[in-house]
Amino acid sequence: MSVVIDVATATHSVQLAVAPVFLLTAVAGMIGAVAGRLARIIDRARVVEDRVRASQDAQFIQRGLTELQYLRRRGRISNVSIGLLTLCGFLIGLTIIFLFMGQAWGVEEQLFAVISFLLGIGTFLAALAGFMWETVLATQLLDFHVLEMKRDVAEQIPPEKS
Repeated sequence: MSVVIDVATATHSVQLAVAPVFLLTAVAGMIGAVAGRLARIIDRARVVEDRVRASQDAQFIQRGLTELQYLRRRGRISNVSIGLLTLCGFLIGLTIIFLFMGQAWGVEEQLFAVISFLLGIGTFLAALAGFMWETVLATQLLDFHVLEMKRDVAEQIPPEKS
């Protein structure tokens, strides 16, 4: 059985499939960004674990354990985001296949392309929400008391006389 493909139809199919490819590029970029954050979370967790193990200060140990809990949560959110982005890439890939099949071979099941595209967009949005959640969690541990201490010390120092 031979399959005959019209050049004009094939060209149109490729043009139709290009738009989802741009989304795949965005997905790849997001995977890189989230994976980079995950690597930093893991590195920070290793440092905090080592410091907690080496410390005898109960207050420092408690702060370290609290930070490790935040890091664990951030790591899990990042893993879920990477999973959602990977699923998004898979669904967009299916969309490209369905669009190409529909144009090249006259398969009239464009509903599959629409469904896979919408599911891909949904998983991309969910991954973006996870990314935002992780970045918000990252700022919750910041200790601005040190900055306030610096201001208090500065207020206690008398101004210089000229």
